[in-house]
Amino acid sequence: QVQLVESGGGLVQAGGSLRLSCAASGSISSINAMGWHRLAPGKQREFVASITRGGRINYADSVKGRFAISRDNAKNTVYLQMNSLKPEDTAVYYCFVVRDTIAWGQGTQVTVSL
Repeated sequence: QVQLVESGGGLVQAGGSLRLSCAASGSISSINAMGWHRLAPGKQREFVASITRGGRINYADSVKGRFAISRDNAKNTVYLQMNSLKPEDTAVYYCFVVRDTIAWGQGTQVTVSL
């Protein structure tokens, strides 16, 4: 099993930046992909970004050019650099890992004010 611990959320003004981190522990040798979804009030869960074991990266159209996903294999950690934040980015961001199943982190709140 894989355990995920997320951090880095907070309150920022529009145009600001945050960096989320997600540290994996446990059964990490067979992780195929890691990434982020987000859930905003009144909306369905939305895919944000992912990076596969082979390094392929995908972004939601709404965050392309503003967010960047990266990983530090030595630390078993994935990062989401969030720049030029907009109020519509306000959500709880959930890290996920794909192994033989999907595991989710506890979520971290990102709030962007005008």
